[in-house]
Amino acid sequence: MRSLILATAALSLLSSATCDSNLTTPLSSRVILPSAFRPPPVFRNVNLLRTVNLEKLYPRETINVVVENVDASPQDEYFVPFEAGVVDKVGGLEVRDKKGPEKPAFPVELVEYDPNSSTQFYRVRLPTPLEPKDQQTLSITYSVLSSLRPLPATIQQQDKQYVVYELSAYAPSAYTTLKQKTKLKFPTVDIPDYTVLPSGNSEGKEDPQRQGTSFTYGPYGEVPAGAQEAVSVRYEFTKPLTHATLLERDIEVSHWGGNLAVEERYWLTNRGAQLANHFSRVAWATTQYYSPPTSALKTLKVPLKPGSLNPYFTDDIGNVSTSRFRSSAREANLDLTPRYPVFGGWKYNFRIGWDADLSKSLRRLGTSRTTYVLRVPFLEGPKQPEGIEYEKVRLRVILPEGATDVKYTTDAPLTSAAETKHRTFMDSTAGRSTLELVAVNVVDEMRDREIIVTYTYPLLSILRKPLTISAGVLSLFATAWLLGRVDTSIRGGK
Repeated sequence: MRSLILATAALSLLSSATCDSNLTTPLSSRVILPSAFRPPPVFRNVNLLRTVNLEKLYPRETINVVVENVDASPQDEYFVPFEAGVVDKVGGLEVRDKKGPEKPAFPVELVEYDPNSSTQFYRVRLPTPLEPKDQQTLSITYSVLSSLRPLPATIQQQDKQYVVYELSAYAPSAYTTLKQKTKLKFPTVDIPDYTVLPSGNSEGKEDPQRQGTSFTYGPYGEVPAGAQEAVSVRYEFTKPLTHATLLERDIEVSHWGGNLAVEERYWLTNRGAQLANHFSRVAWATTQYYSPPTSALKTLKVPLKPGSLNPYFTDDIGNVSTSRFRSSAREANLDLTPRYPVFGGWKYNFRIGWDADLSKSLRRLGTSRTTYVLRVPFLEGPKQPEGIEYEKVRLRVILPEGATDVKYTTDAPLTSAAETKHRTFMDSTAGRSTLELVAVNVVDEMRDREIIVTYTYPLLSILRKPLTISAGVLSLFATAWLLGRVDTSIRGGK
């Protein structure tokens, strides 16, 4: 039954992406518009609530807004503006119907109209044009990577770390907003510095209003399109700002071995405050007895699928023995300790890998005996309380040699995809079909995203490698036998 459900879901989604030559075109395309372009004022925001979650190292913003069509004709294009310095840091932008969150996200495209402009736009396509005077509630969510700045920039080894986040008290909007407010959620009550707006809010109260670990800027009355009110907050965040400049993730499928081999290669850096003095190993050792909060990255916890086995952990020097692997029928966890604590400005490159049972991820498609469906996570790796952000993720799904007709579908925010060849030991032809996917500005909250790959793997391709190996071994023995039959002795004349 599970196989049938998976196959049906795969068939319904496969039309969205196929591994052909056009996959080298970016999937998150940029729409080129005239340089004089401005979003037409066909909408207005009746009510807007913006929530900025600062509990992790990447701010996560959610904008719930009631939009109304004020034009005389139906409209289906809604624009979301960002400053030019912010748009390249935005990741995982999704727009959904607030009243139907189970429905698919709306199509979103980055609009490029003037490279020198201080504002860039994302264009949202509504699935159904909004009729004049009708309203719809949108939920817009996105993360802003590499946006927290440590202040002070250097600290002592055991000091608290404070970071600054700069934003506008008004939500970014290309349309007039009648009523809005912005709510900030902090990880702690230690917030020594924040901007107080002298004009107050529309209720005549101090702006912002503070309640525990939350600040609220607003409510505000009518705000014109593009208006901004710069504010900044400085708060304690004594945790590492773990940033991966690159993650290379390989998933290799082996039908003969019934194995799914996964390897991940990380290029990590800590964007936190740097040490004012040299690192003290003695001071660091004393803190291990009571484990105070620290801005250094000292452990990585990697939850794996149940049944995972044969894990390994190496870095640029070699094998790292400070790891712990626990596996049971319900869960599997790999705890890693880097060779040294990674303080602000320090880097650490390493790789991890493990094996998994292929039967838990691979099914035949319906009644076909040659078409397979592979379902794997887009992102696994470490899961930290403060989060991890990835500047670039390069994923390769390496299929068996002879696999053809490769197709895929995913809800991960990809920027490019291509089908290439991967050559490994004992390949008899040009190599294995490999699906290469690239994504940028990814956060660890995308661990629940999956990739579904279908491919055709006929019986002849399955038998090609063992037949080739068998033929090679038989040829070797036949050659040795023939050479053994040759008389190489030297006989004297009679």
